[in-house]
Amino acid sequence: MTHTEALWHQAGMPPAALGHLTLTGEGNGLPSSFAVGPAAQASIAAMALAAAEIHHARGAPRQAVSVDLLHACAEFRSERLLQVDGQPAPELWDAIAGLYPTAEGWVRLHTNFPHHRDGVLALLGVENDRNAVAAALLGRRALEFEQAASEAGLCVAAMRGFAEWDETPQARAVADRPVRITRIGDAPAEPMPPGARPLEGLRVLELTRIIAGPVAGRALAAQGADVLLVTGPHLPAVAPLVIDTGRGKRAAELDLRTPDGEATLRALAAGADVVLQSYRPGALAAHGLTPESLAAARPGIVCASLSAYGTAGPWGGRRGFDSLVQTASGFNVAEAAAAGQGTPRPLPAQALDHASGYLLAFGILAALHRRMRDGGSWSVEVSLAATARWLRGMGRVRDGFNRHDPSREDLEPFLEEQDWGFGRLSPTRPARLLAATPAFYARPSVPLGTHAPSW
Repeated sequence: MTHTEALWHQAGMPPAALGHLTLTGEGNGLPSSFAVGPAAQASIAAMALAAAEIHHARGAPRQAVSVDLLHACAEFRSERLLQVDGQPAPELWDAIAGLYPTAEGWVRLHTNFPHHRDGVLALLGVENDRNAVAAALLGRRALEFEQAASEAGLCVAAMRGFAEWDETPQARAVADRPVRITRIGDAPAEPMPPGARPLEGLRVLELTRIIAGPVAGRALAAQGADVLLVTGPHLPAVAPLVIDTGRGKRAAELDLRTPDGEATLRALAAGADVVLQSYRPGALAAHGLTPESLAAARPGIVCASLSAYGTAGPWGGRRGFDSLVQTASGFNVAEAAAAGQGTPRPLPAQALDHASGYLLAFGILAALHRRMRDGGSWSVEVSLAATARWLRGMGRVRDGFNRHDPSREDLEPFLEEQDWGFGRLSPTRPARLLAATPAFYARPSVPLGTHAPSW
């Protein structure tokens, strides 16, 4: 059974659809001792086939779906490949972000948001200087600093090997499958009317930032969904990610710290088919916006949530990002050992982010398929840590670092040129080919807050 087939069967999707899927390409696609290329291909293929199956459930004939492995790898590097007006997009990483040795072990700092950076600097008692940060961390122990940072609401991970991670209570609490779909309420079956595109007319309220959650919304927009991205005007953003993941969406702003902002968001959710969110567990619940309350207000809704470490276990409410989960759960150690190098080594792409985004989109579509057939309101949960477990379960790639690391020129066939909201863009084209309904972005990416918060 292929990885895509396993995802398909776990989600309870119709087996007959699998006969219309073709996967092309061989090998791993990117230099790694883990199956990063197959993970990219499988997660994108599952989402694409589910979109085609939704279209079939709306009355269209089943169509051929294909995903090329190297093109899928390009999608997993989309933020790295993006160019604006012929130049590389602005730097993604803050100057002090990254891995550092400590007196005992290594830690990774994620400081791309100013308040996270300033919090780490305050915790260390140093100025905003990489050398000063490095010197201060040499006087700390990795696990102790990780705990102190977590208690301060900051984004830090101590580096562990697989054996060490597996012994933690959090590793044991991580979901045993990458996508969890749960019925959370009763509602009548809700068929979608015929549409020219698979997700035409589907309303998706997106409350996300950075990569994984926005990738899920972008994937749905590429199949015709009406995706409304809502962010807070006071929240920081990373410019290249806004450009890359904003394609196909409208973008509005609401301040949930105000009664009007909260009321408007509730009204938007009541008019949506899907609420997609990737904030820290409990953040939206603090505003009374739980899956159960949303289902009560809008029976038949699909509530999709992305978290770093899952919602159970001692780290259930901990902030986190792809790079931190890689570090905490053993990948940096394992990659370094396989490459024969003495310093930690990350995966060759933000693979946990991108895979989680496509898996979340797949879960949303599988839940919508159930809603069309059986009714109900549904919860879909994906975590970076569960995706890491899924990737690890694919096994290791022997001599994985003998693979050529494809350059931007190598991947140029998978790029396109567009004059869009931020200038002349060179982004990655969607890696899934649907024979009857090609994926494309009907709207350009635009600055946050460009549109009104309304359907």
